[in-house]
Amino acid sequence: MCCESKRRFLLLYATQKGQAKAIAEEIWQQAGAHGLEADMHCISEMDKYNLETEKDPVVIVISTTGTGDPPDTARKFVKKIQDKTLPPDHFAHLQYGLLGLGDSEYMFFCNGGRTVDRRLQELGAQRFYDTGLADDSVGLELVVDPWIDGLWLALKEALQLQKEKEDMNNAVNAVSSSLSTAPHAVHELKLSSEVQNLKLEDEGARGSDILSQKLDDINLVAPARDTEPSLVHSVPPLSQSALNIPALPPEYIEVEFQDIQGENLHLSSLVSEGRNFEVPVTRAVQLTREDAIKTALLLELDIADTAFDYQPGDAFCVICPNNVSEVEKLLHILGLSEKGDDFVCVKVKQGTKKKGAVHPPHIPERSTLKFILTWCLEIRAIPKKAFLRALVECTSDAREKRRLQELCSRQGASDYTHFIRDSNVCLLDLLHAFPSCKPSLSLLIEHLPKLQARSYSVSSSNLYQPGRLCFVFNVVEFPASPSRPVSRKGVCTGWLAELVAPLLHTSKNSQGTKGESFSTEKVSIFPRPNNAFHLPADPSVPFIMVGPGTGIAPFIGFLQHRQKLREEHTDWEFGETWLFFGCRHQDRDYLFKDELQCFLKNGTLTHLKVCFSRDSSTAEVAPPKYVQDVLRLCAKEVARVLLKERGYFYVCGDKKHMADDVSDAVVDILSMEMEADKLEAMKSLAMLREAKRYLQDVWS
Repeated sequence: MCCESKRRFLLLYATQKGQAKAIAEEIWQQAGAHGLEADMHCISEMDKYNLETEKDPVVIVISTTGTGDPPDTARKFVKKIQDKTLPPDHFAHLQYGLLGLGDSEYMFFCNGGRTVDRRLQELGAQRFYDTGLADDSVGLELVVDPWIDGLWLALKEALQLQKEKEDMNNAVNAVSSSLSTAPHAVHELKLSSEVQNLKLEDEGARGSDILSQKLDDINLVAPARDTEPSLVHSVPPLSQSALNIPALPPEYIEVEFQDIQGENLHLSSLVSEGRNFEVPVTRAVQLTREDAIKTALLLELDIADTAFDYQPGDAFCVICPNNVSEVEKLLHILGLSEKGDDFVCVKVKQGTKKKGAVHPPHIPERSTLKFILTWCLEIRAIPKKAFLRALVECTSDAREKRRLQELCSRQGASDYTHFIRDSNVCLLDLLHAFPSCKPSLSLLIEHLPKLQARSYSVSSSNLYQPGRLCFVFNVVEFPASPSRPVSRKGVCTGWLAELVAPLLHTSKNSQGTKGESFSTEKVSIFPRPNNAFHLPADPSVPFIMVGPGTGIAPFIGFLQHRQKLREEHTDWEFGETWLFFGCRHQDRDYLFKDELQCFLKNGTLTHLKVCFSRDSSTAEVAPPKYVQDVLRLCAKEVARVLLKERGYFYVCGDKKHMADDVSDAVVDILSMEMEADKLEAMKSLAMLREAKRYLQDVWS
């Protein structure tokens, strides 16, 4: 008998940093085991598919970027389907399932996926499978894995329904246009880790590998003395379980060492976003005292001889390298210490089984090994399960092999989250914990993501300081932990701190020149304009700024700009300005204290409200500790600025521990001053956001 041909479905992905593509590739790889064939394309390749005529089910995997925008690769697609002239039955023929990726730490969670999902519904498309919304803040795999598991049965049912429709249409041609099936009630579902609520396909039909282990061998994996699980060992029931592990990703990269010399590519070749600028660092100031919990630095860059332009409120990106000692350690573990300066040629492996395999755009076709590991690959990235699965094949010790299998398995999802994801474990930590694991260079290129440039808020005004660009950052510290044996500094902040150490000086007045020295050090930057987080176009409009810690950075630029405008336009009317600032200790980390007093004195800043969360007080009534507390004390003024004077409200800083609390405080203020219930107040805040009068520049 002839084998029945595999049934086709269309698989589209829209990715910004590669996660959606990787998940789509996993779906593509598993499809064959279920008797299906995925026709996979990037959603931007609109010449390779046509939803207007698509008859087969469509699966879409889409991420979210920026402040809730679809990824760059989906912009053309989204613009096309948002055409208001399209009729409401434009996609009435279309069956689809959508998996959205996002991060609930940000305001517009999974908005890229929601936008496409909502518009497809408006145009008549029918979901054949519940929409999944995966949350990167708790682990995408908690939703992605069960969503993929349930996809196959839903696809087969959709394909069967399609076949029945086709048979019926062939039999009753004359009435085909009048037949329609009532859409069954399908509600968008934010899948959670409670996967028992999902209707999953039988375990035996999964596309993943299933590993079983005899109980006699268990003592090789988890010795009796180990009563608590860790990165390197497990305990029952996991240590005694048969495992469902992902399919082995196909190899697709090969690396050839070349016995020739030459120069590496310029860093500009690493930037796909447009032109980059190599600029000198002219000044560095430590803004915090030595005994402060965090070290905050201000750096000044000379952009006078460049075409780099910015507005206060904009951000820009710094191209940074991996830590030199970490690169050396990695070379040593790979057994390539002597070949770091050798040139390598990277190309796609002939005959690879990877669908649509292409040369990674962030890897030069020819450069030194050190250049690739230093400037191209994010060696600090948290390894994904597909990477762990590939590392299994490079591990010789049986116990280590089993533990890696557990960590990438469905049964080991909790251990993966706790010991790898939440512990911020990277490749070097894994290779230290599993010494018999010896991956190839090609495997690292296949699985490590692009080393991303780091984004910073501008903390200056080009009008106030022509030819200068300032920014502020905390030097990020990652303490050692059971899963991570050494402490580390942030990739970019640690590099910048080391780079400017020779000209660094502690100064109470960051705008002063005392002790200033000059450096020949340069950094490569490129602009990342912010389309919304800018001063009001009308200078008479009042605004409120909330920026504790380094969140004050863009507001220094705002105030510098406002001061210069006041000096140049004495006949203009300027609205009042409020700044709410907070830090731990008044005498240790009160950033820009002297500058703020100057702005207050000359009238640029109308109101300055500060709080200190760790300072003790002898007052009968304890002073407020956090900016949201101070906001509540100024409720009438805040409401007046927002409601009566149609002012603007800006928030900059930590999302999880500040911005959400500030948002809650504003809702309480609006509710109280409007004499409305909380729901009405939330609607008012939503309207402020919609009108771009409540603006955030936050990070997690």
